Amino acid sequence: MLIRMATADDAAACAAIYAPYVTDTPISFETEPPSTSEMAARIEHAIAWFVLEADSGEVVGYAYAGQFHPRAAYRWACEVSVYLERGRHRTGAGRALYGVLLPHLTERGYRTAIAGMTLPNPGSEGLHAALGFEPVGTYRDIGYKGGAWHDVAWTQKTLATGEGLPREPV
Repeated sequence: MLIRMATADDAAACAAIYAPYVTDTPISFETEPPSTSEMAARIEHAIAWFVLEADSGEVVGYAYAGQFHPRAAYRWACEVSVYLERGRHRTGAGRALYGVLLPHLTERGYRTAIAGMTLPNPGSEGLHAALGFEPVGTYRDIGYKGGAWHDVAWTQKTLATGEGLPREPV
């Protein structure tokens, strides 16, 4: 398998991977799957976006980082997510994607990665815990989808430390 930076040409594959999370689960709080053009815009505006290609060249997963919060003091923090094609969970694919994304973010000057996950979500909970993300809080009954209220757990991982003003993230 190959992990590489995403391009707009990967938007259709990423949209197809993401759509079942929107339509069939509460994992995403979106209610309509994004179009290919919307996904291309998300790829373009992300801090970083990597795709996982199977040996066939087909994109079967992706991980990305986006802005955590628009206020200036938060600029060294980013929010990360990983999505895999159905049937690819617990194969090491998520770990591999984060294994490229997180060091890339550190190199670019980010100090903290934040990940939120709808509960229950044992796969995501286990992946983030295994990678050193620590629980920082849970929003209770924060989203209503699929006829039920859902909690969202938040975790964070320190990417870099140090005192004083760090270099600007790029």
